[in-house]
Amino acid sequence: MDESRFTRRTVWLEADGRTVGILDQTRLPFETVDVRLTSLSDAETAIRDMLVRGAPLIGAVGAYGMALALAEDPSDAMIATAYDRLFATRPTAINLRWALDDLRERVAPLPEAARADAAYARAREISDEDVAINRAIGENAFRLIEARYEAIGRSRPVEILTHCNAGFLATVGWGTALAGIFLAHARGIPVHVWVDETRPRSQGAYLTAWEMRWAGVPHTVIADNAGGHLMQHGRVDMCIVGTDRVAANGDVCNKIGTYLKALAAHDNGVPFYVALPYPTIDWRIADGVRDIPIEERSATEVTVVRGRLPDGGIADVTVIEDSPAANPAFDVTPGRLVTGLITERGVCAASAEGLRGLYPERAAAE
Repeated sequence: MDESRFTRRTVWLEADGRTVGILDQTRLPFETVDVRLTSLSDAETAIRDMLVRGAPLIGAVGAYGMALALAEDPSDAMIATAYDRLFATRPTAINLRWALDDLRERVAPLPEAARADAAYARAREISDEDVAINRAIGENAFRLIEARYEAIGRSRPVEILTHCNAGFLATVGWGTALAGIFLAHARGIPVHVWVDETRPRSQGAYLTAWEMRWAGVPHTVIADNAGGHLMQHGRVDMCIVGTDRVAANGDVCNKIGTYLKALAAHDNGVPFYVALPYPTIDWRIADGVRDIPIEERSATEVTVVRGRLPDGGIADVTVIEDSPAANPAFDVTPGRLVTGLITERGVCAASAEGLRGLYPERAAAE
């Protein structure tokens, strides 16, 4: 299989060099629709309403959102306005703040006439870097999958459980948690993926399953609460998930339900890995459980689901009426429950010492 297909881009510049193209992920898996972003407001909507989602992709689109804003108005006031408006769209995903900080620091010292071009250039660099980083993450994850395949005597497929969506749809290309799975499949190591549906937005059932079909990877969609049962009965060899933010102590913030999977994996001796690029590490937060803000999203994501009707039409259907619903979008898994963090630099313990070992420049800066 041609591995280059996994570099498919989820955000790109159109031929005019100013308009930004994205794949509208709210339409998947039922429709594949591209959307054009031409303004700061368009970028805000794309991130807030989850036309794009996944921490690395949100960061890249946030960078392009800053560029779109400066193409309209390159003033200092617009830099501040664009930063605040884009950051408010998804406060949990640290990659967004990282990208916005980076853009602001780079363009603010420049003359106004140079700011838009500089912002677009840096947004392209961030996007290209994300693809390269994710490929490196995939290679490190591949080695773990390959080692597991050898450990089971090459006798059957490696059974991998994943939660939410951390494939190329969550990044600019390749993905994080799924990158190693794509490589294993392309290189002839048999794998089977248990795909958590990941309610309430069903990113697993809608998006990860779509990616598995697209790549031809054997998979089975399961209800979120089935994972522990499968682990108890020896049907999961390893878990690999992504993350929206990792604290300096190794605590991992990811889609709601990840903590429960980590608890089940720990109880059953199943390795639990988290894949992430370096911009996802929040060195300013020492304790993730205590200090990472958790986004509370609309209750309608719990009470309404989208599906295909018998006549072939696509519709949103209310499944809960006359009862209140809560929707915390993320939870935090303590580092002690994580077997290892898979980064572009290698695999480390989910701890302050582990992270500093891979990123010694951070320790030197403190």
